[in-house]
Amino acid sequence: MSQDETPIVNCPDCGKSVIWNENSPFRPFCSKRCQLIDLGEWAAEEKVIQGSQLYSNHDGWSEEPDRN
Repeated sequence: MSQDETPIVNCPDCGKSVIWNENSPFRPFCSKRCQLIDLGEWAAEEKVIQGSQLYSNHDGWSEEPDRN
């Protein structure tokens, strides 16, 4: 890709083409609406990054206060 070519990506939410430059303030999203839909999906834990579990029931960790 030469410096004159501006990359075009697809909006992760709706798939619409988005020109990747300073004139596209919501990139990689096409609009504020798609950006907020994506944020809501992360907040609702509909999207996750797979990895190892940080805590298990056998770690002795609890949200309950220590009663000692």
